[in-house]
Amino acid sequence: MAEGRPEQQGNNEDVTEETPRKRKKFSKYQNFDEEQEALKNCKKKQKCLRTILDESCRKLSEFLFLCRTPGTTDGFEYIRNRLTGLKPDILLDPICIGLFGSTGSGKSTLLNAIIEKNFFLPVSGSKTCTSCVVQVNTSRNKNYEAKIYLLDDEEWKDELKSLVALMELDEDSEKDNEEEENENALKIRAIYGKGAETKTYEELCAMKPIINIPPSRCISFKEIQAEELSKSLEPYIRARSINDDTEPGISEEDKKLQFWPLIKNVEVTLPRSDVIPEGVIFVDIPGTGDFNSKRDAMWKENINKCAVIWVVSSFERIQGDKTHEKLLGEGMKAFQCGMCRDIALVATKSDSLDLEEYRRERKKETPITNERDAILERNETVKQQKSKMMKRNLEKKLPSNSEVLQKADLVYTVSAREYWQGKKLSKEETEIPKLREYIRKFYVSEKRKVLMDYVQETLVIFKLIQNLSSNQDKQHLHVKKNVLKDFIMGKISELEKDIEKCFVPVEQPLNEGVNEAKKSYEKIMHKFLKRDRGYQGYHRTLKAVCLKNGVYASRIFDRIDINESLAQPIYEKIDMNFGQIFRIQMGTWATLKANLVAFRCAVQQKLRETETKKLVADTCRLEFLEQEIDFIISETEKVILQRKADIYHSLSASIQKDLLLCYEEAAKIRGPQAYQRMQNVINQGLKNKVEGGMFEKAKEEMKCEFQKLKVEITRKLEKDFSDVLSLAFCLWDELDGKLPDLQQEFFFISMIHEELQAARDA
Repeated sequence: MAEGRPEQQGNNEDVTEETPRKRKKFSKYQNFDEEQEALKNCKKKQKCLRTILDESCRKLSEFLFLCRTPGTTDGFEYIRNRLTGLKPDILLDPICIGLFGSTGSGKSTLLNAIIEKNFFLPVSGSKTCTSCVVQVNTSRNKNYEAKIYLLDDEEWKDELKSLVALMELDEDSEKDNEEEENENALKIRAIYGKGAETKTYEELCAMKPIINIPPSRCISFKEIQAEELSKSLEPYIRARSINDDTEPGISEEDKKLQFWPLIKNVEVTLPRSDVIPEGVIFVDIPGTGDFNSKRDAMWKENINKCAVIWVVSSFERIQGDKTHEKLLGEGMKAFQCGMCRDIALVATKSDSLDLEEYRRERKKETPITNERDAILERNETVKQQKSKMMKRNLEKKLPSNSEVLQKADLVYTVSAREYWQGKKLSKEETEIPKLREYIRKFYVSEKRKVLMDYVQETLVIFKLIQNLSSNQDKQHLHVKKNVLKDFIMGKISELEKDIEKCFVPVEQPLNEGVNEAKKSYEKIMHKFLKRDRGYQGYHRTLKAVCLKNGVYASRIFDRIDINESLAQPIYEKIDMNFGQIFRIQMGTWATLKANLVAFRCAVQQKLRETETKKLVADTCRLEFLEQEIDFIISETEKVILQRKADIYHSLSASIQKDLLLCYEEAAKIRGPQAYQRMQNVINQGLKNKVEGGMFEKAKEEMKCEFQKLKVEITRKLEKDFSDVLSLAFCLWDELDGKLPDLQQEFFFISMIHEELQAARDA
């Protein structure tokens, strides 16, 4: 990237005759300089903080190596680990924004506009472009870099076995899914060459791939120019079509670069950006498209780690089919069980409008005279309609006062093409700058807060260490420690019972959901197996579903998940209560968070009663214990958030486990009447499992996961509080002459804290 600010791309001042008023000049740097200066100052403070923490941890490690006093080391190991945890590059801790949408929705085009790199990721109006999860982030490096991660040998063999099974043609089967068949053949040919699709699995395993697969299973690129990296990446992340083998202009050498069947995911790193903060990661997540088992696992992993999810769909699809609603449903599941804190619908290609057609369909008396006004009017109408739809669906799953339901912007209407061309809309009207502003504000507020919190925590820890020399009265300290420890352990026992009560509200909905699932499973399966165009040839898709243990997706069909579909009646019953248990806002005592807050308040109240403030040392110890109580609770909340997804998905996972043998048996069926025979095996197997208590077992599995969480919470609290008390009430005569001198580090931490406070209050 060239130094300084690059020329503005696109002709922003080029206003067509239809545009009724002059547009304001656009600057992609609006409000950016101030944010950049704030981040620059944060980076300076962070660098100082890291230097201090590195030296402090080194000294504490030496102390722990030499110190052998029982009980003393536990507390100081806790402190060293705490300080180490405060050392990561705070400003580079990633904030993931997921772009989630189906084929052709314009995710890559949208992302190109947001990062100000037109045509960087491959885009096309007629081809599936992104065949795998692509992560894009910015860094301090000067080069454009990419890493392409491939399936390992074992993962590829599992995938190959499924492909070969799907290629086995029955003599009497019609090829109504010929594109699906050709896609499987294309994958095999891409790795082993023309004619390989006719080979057996054993023969293919013995063959040498025609592509050069690196031993590291990772392909790396580093380029100076964005265009060069884009050119290098394109063959790897663009999914090939069934016509690629016959398409003119594609050489045999180009085909050898087509690794796409082997690719798990791609990570792209850009140099420092003038429009997006360092540390923001965009995750381009295909909603449907090319599929392999490992990519499916990564699909779930990536969508669950996103702090923000944008469900991306084009205007044509938003106004026509219901695909975007299905994708919103997936996004809402991630909101329910993952790290997501915000969700929005992004409608792309807002400039695609036929003015005459719009005038005919428009039901307003005031005339519309130009295309720009028509686009903006339609944008506002779609925002209102889809915002109501999103709120209605979110309200079914979330408490009414959830933050996401109070948002002003649930829907964005964007045009990447107009952002670059500017023929109909100004850059502000394309809403690309609005999305960038949202990202920057979210990022800056998060980073400022985190840095201040880290410095504050470090200062409190150092204050305690500096005043440990006052811990002289052995008997007095021993009594105070035991009083607090007995109280806290008693409160943890009470908390364990309160957590148990948290799970009670989901019991009845679980039972109701199980009954509903038992009533509706036949209808759900019939809907999946029913074919309007007959059954011949469809056995290929059914076999694919069975080979993938009930989960399958491709370019031909939407994502299919039999296990989740069978569990859906249970999810519909429990969603509201489940969301209530794990909600992060306060407002009801039925939440885990509320019980943790009550526990924290009780412990802090007892602490204030026990600790006096007669001496500086008492004040420092009290401040330290109060802080660490907050920290321990915060870390416990993170554990809950991480386990939340496992608990939520335990229903469908249990059903999948129960049906594995059924899937395996159906996948082996070949020959005449294959579809009907597979159908019979699945229906009969499912019936037997349901009668054998499959849904009841799934219910018990979820309850078991709740219990595991309860045990994990209580054990963590017991261990952490024991370590904290060991340090706070550590006797000085056990430390005198051994504890490292951290006076200088304490002085510099105090200075950084004062400067940050002054900046915050300015």
